[in-house]
Amino acid sequence: MKTLEPAKFAQQILDFQKTAFDNTFNAMLMVQGQTEKMTETFLTKNNMIPEEGQKMIHEWTMAFKKGQEDFKKTMDENFKKFESFVSESASRTEKSAGKTSK
Repeated sequence: MKTLEPAKFAQQILDFQKTAFDNTFNAMLMVQGQTEKMTETFLTKNNMIPEEGQKMIHEWTMAFKKGQEDFKKTMDENFKKFESFVSESASRTEKSAGKTSK
C-alpha cells in the first residue's frame, strides 16, 4: 500500500476546498443575480415604492456586491497563502529527505 506524502495530501485537500468554495460562491452569485433582477423588475413596475426607498435598495445591493467581491478576494488570497505554505513545506521536506539519504 502506497502512502501519500503529507504535502501532496495537503495540496489535494486544498484543491478540493478551493474548488468547493469556488463552486458554492458561483452558485451564490447566480442566485444573487436572479434576486437582483427580480428586485429591479419589482422596483421599476411598482409605483408604490418612493424614489428614496428605491435608492436605498439600490445602495444596499451595491454594498452587498462590494462585500461579495471583498470576501472572494480575501478567500483567494488566503488560498494562495496556504498553497505557498504547503509548497514551502514540501520543498523543505524534500531537502531534508535528500540530506538524510546521503
